[in-house]
Amino acid sequence: MSLFDLTGKVAIVTGSSRGIGRAIVERMAEQGARLVVSSRHIEPCRQVAAAINAKCGDGRAIAVAANISAKDELKHLVDETMRAFGKIDVLVCNAGSNPHYGPMATITDEQFRKILDNNVLANHWLIGMVAPQMLARKDGSIIIVSSVGGFKGSPVIGAYAISKAADFQLARNLAVEFGPHNVRVNCIAPGLIRTAFARALWENPDTLRRSTARTPLGRIGEPDEIAGAAILLASPAGRFMTGQIVVVDGGATIT
Repeated sequence: MSLFDLTGKVAIVTGSSRGIGRAIVERMAEQGARLVVSSRHIEPCRQVAAAINAKCGDGRAIAVAANISAKDELKHLVDETMRAFGKIDVLVCNAGSNPHYGPMATITDEQFRKILDNNVLANHWLIGMVAPQMLARKDGSIIIVSSVGGFKGSPVIGAYAISKAADFQLARNLAVEFGPHNVRVNCIAPGLIRTAFARALWENPDTLRRSTARTPLGRIGEPDEIAGAAILLASPAGRFMTGQIVVVDGGATIT
């Protein structure tokens, strides 16, 4: 059996109708997992689930819409997953938001609260809903997709960086709490990835040039290049990893 085999595992991935989340569900399906594709709008989720089922077999993926800012919708997501598959082995908290681009002095309270609510509190909610059945079975992997922004300051995405640093500590703290029950909690910290979410950081040629000037690989990443880290953390290959931050950034943070 491959160390990266996910056959028989059930995974929820939030924000998986596009970008990094979509790459993760598609690659996990290839490794044998059954997937719950989720984002705010149901139709894009259905399209991704249909593509997975066409490629990997009917019943491998379902679509469940959920707005991460709504606690009742997250509960519905968990309930529908349990109804369809009977368990949750892997949770990937990928969805997030960043409604403000600019210095901290110009952010409104509403924007700041939305960033903290969606990027930290919503993860806490969803993990709290999923973890009990993992703890009871003494098996599970929880993955928070954070950002290298959590390691450093920024003149334009400061509040977002603050929320991502909080995700690092959320993972560390839950790893301590859940470890005795064989449930692992880790973060992935992507660098600049070519997604619609990060468009403001790469679509401008001057901004892109500055972002990659000192990056050893000399380019930004693609969504599919994050999926491998998620499979590592979800699979037997990562069974002795918990409370860690896996940086996937082309080397940007080392220079």
